[in-house]
Amino acid sequence: EVTPNRPDWLGVHGIARDLAATGLGQFDEKPITPVKGAFPCPISVTVDGDACPIFSGRVIRGVRNGPSPQWLQDRLTSIGLKPISTLVDITNYLSFDRARPLHVYDLNKLVGTRVEARLGHGNRTIADGEPHHAEQLIALDGKTYTLTPDMCVIADADGERPIGIGGVMGGESTGCDDATTDVFLESAWFDPIRTAQTGRTTGINSDAQYRFARGIDPEFVVPGLELATKLVLELCGGEASEVVVAGTAPAGRPNVTFDPAYVAQLTGLTVSRDEIKRILRALGFTLEASGDLYDVKVPSWRRDVEGKADLVEEVARIHGFNAIPATPLPPVAPRPGGVLTTQQARARAARRALAALGYSEAVTWSFMRQEWAKLFGGGDDRLLLANPIASELNCMRPTALANLLEAAGRNAARGLSGAQLFEIGPIYLGLEPNDQKPIIAAIRAPDKARNWQGGSEDALFGLKGDLLSLLDSVGAPVASLQLVQGQNSSHWHPGRSARLQLGPKQVIAEFGDVHPAVLKAMDLDGAYVGFELRIDNLPAAKAKASKSKGALTLSPYMPLTRDFAFLVAEATAAGDIVRAVKGADKLLISDANVFDVYRGQGVPDGSKSLAIEVTLQPVDKTLTEPEIEAVAAKIVAAAAKAGATLRG
Repeated sequence: EVTPNRPDWLGVHGIARDLAATGLGQFDEKPITPVKGAFPCPISVTVDGDACPIFSGRVIRGVRNGPSPQWLQDRLTSIGLKPISTLVDITNYLSFDRARPLHVYDLNKLVGTRVEARLGHGNRTIADGEPHHAEQLIALDGKTYTLTPDMCVIADADGERPIGIGGVMGGESTGCDDATTDVFLESAWFDPIRTAQTGRTTGINSDAQYRFARGIDPEFVVPGLELATKLVLELCGGEASEVVVAGTAPAGRPNVTFDPAYVAQLTGLTVSRDEIKRILRALGFTLEASGDLYDVKVPSWRRDVEGKADLVEEVARIHGFNAIPATPLPPVAPRPGGVLTTQQARARAARRALAALGYSEAVTWSFMRQEWAKLFGGGDDRLLLANPIASELNCMRPTALANLLEAAGRNAARGLSGAQLFEIGPIYLGLEPNDQKPIIAAIRAPDKARNWQGGSEDALFGLKGDLLSLLDSVGAPVASLQLVQGQNSSHWHPGRSARLQLGPKQVIAEFGDVHPAVLKAMDLDGAYVGFELRIDNLPAAKAKASKSKGALTLSPYMPLTRDFAFLVAEATAAGDIVRAVKGADKLLISDANVFDVYRGQGVPDGSKSLAIEVTLQPVDKTLTEPEIEAVAAKIVAAAAKAGATLRG
């Protein structure tokens, strides 16, 4: 496919020039002799500069429009074109031979004596009191197209009747047929950007539109008309009028001052001055020597050449890129291995940990529907997308949970219940850069599979265990985390959710059951549990002295356990009491666990009884009874500070 920067290759003539420059054959550049007009042109032409920079034409009378000669038909069929008639075949031939699209109008079908290239009228009022109407054209393909003010329109009848879409396709009303005897031959240069836009608007990708949209040679307008006139007179007979021209061709590129030594500087190629001069002249450039430099005139068909680097590229292209010497780069010090940031390292560790726990990673959109975003505390109008890829993905997401819930719901609808999904990515809480927060989110969908053992364990506690395991994997101080209930975001179930934090202002994660109202709004059945962990709120992990672990040292003394029953307020979290108990004597207390929670006779209203098993591990000797009693006293005192009273 021809690249957009080389419209000259859209004609055989341009390809032949480049092939000859490489030494493949000789380029036969025949001069085009103007055809002298036998009479003044009865058709005048005018242009709107914004619509068409230059427009030329002439009338040819007394033509015979029948089948084209065999040589012309053979050339067209060889490139996949179907011969139609001599006049049409001539225009198609020059379009592919010289990259010069033309158009032929039946003179007797034109209205008036003036052809105008202007912008489309679009909707306008015909007369006072009459409604607006759209300007339209029935083109040669038989389809009707609405002409907008962005299009170039060719019109007759004093500019009122459209007869063609400039640079794209002619109109059916003035087309030539076998009965045509007098024609008006058009050769113009249409703006590439306007022509490309018109092609997209109309859906027309004609051979003419393809060439004009890429910017063909603007100085070949009149020479192309002369060449077409010569062929028409030779193959169809008749006599030609004088040429009429309106407008001027766009200015060409300014001359380039070029130093041949720049070729070696930029490419490393050793090319003589004579060879450089030969290559550039063979490609159509004009060179005037000025000392050691050349003043280079860029040909009109090479609008891609803007400076000396482009000239070097032309020399290297023709001389051969394969001739560029291979020059090894100087040795450099080896780069150190890549170092992950703390956030990247934690994300990697989280992926491994969650995969080991049975979760599957999901990658979802960073946006969601605004109605759902509002369910999760977002949906601010400032976070709406100006050009969403879909109507249901119109708002930046304030959470990743909603997207995971939607994915799990789709799985469940297809019979795949019990999904465990996680995602690591950003959420968006505002417009400022620091409002983009990295998170780790995970959900557990309800498993509808039936089991002979009956109900399984509460999914919430399983999820909590997964969250704590994840936090340990990413280096969070799990033992220091505080579990707080009743302060979660509104999309969590108020009685079955909590947050983990390091102090009141450093929230690490929220977890729990998703609120039933949210699930109903998202059309999800069952109870879904999940968590969302804020990576940026995690404290820096403590540096380890060594990656290798020392030998495990086990105490030779047998551990012993003691049970304690504490009265605490109903709202007191068991984890707070367990944490206090463990801290009573860190040297001897190796573990503490809640094994019973009791409410009922003997326990005051608004309170509960927590039974905690404490494991003591002697280090260097067997503990005596007084030493055990001393540790027990420390445990009771520590629990009292946390709001617990030893039951009598």
